[in-house]
Amino acid sequence: MTALAEWQNFYVIAGSSAGALIGLQFVVMALVANMPGTQLQGGEAFITPAIVHFATALLLAGMMTAPWHGIAPLVVLLALVGAVGILYAVSVVVRVRRQTVYRPGFEDWLFHAVLPLLAYAGLIVVASAAFSFGRAALFGVGGATLLLLFIGIHNAWDNVAYHVFIKKHQQ
Repeated sequence: MTALAEWQNFYVIAGSSAGALIGLQFVVMALVANMPGTQLQGGEAFITPAIVHFATALLLAGMMTAPWHGIAPLVVLLALVGAVGILYAVSVVVRVRRQTVYRPGFEDWLFHAVLPLLAYAGLIVVASAAFSFGRAALFGVGGATLLLLFIGIHNAWDNVAYHVFIKKHQQ
């Protein structure tokens, strides 16, 4: 478990960033929603996933800094987070396909479908390899955490930019 101790600073930074970004996302969405003539549409397809990815990064940071006495419970939780994440990412794909407010392009599919699926699937791969390749698995969890943070940042920015620059300009 000393290998986890080497990652403490990384997860303090990642977890703090995820927590701050969750709060910022709420503030920005409240401000955008209060702009005259603005209607937040497609929220469950485009806005909510950013919060979920930030929350998952925060959860991973908490899990990776908890004082575990063995690796087995952590491995189980990583696999569980990965599996639930995959189910959620698939549900986002369904929501994006069903919504009629916006026609997604390549970048939207990349950041709302492909990359989240890779991040969550990566957690399952890491969990299955953790006992044999412990050190590499730690880099895998770190990579998935950062990927989820960057996906959330991209999607949050995209949401705000769409509502402020596109929808507001159309009105």
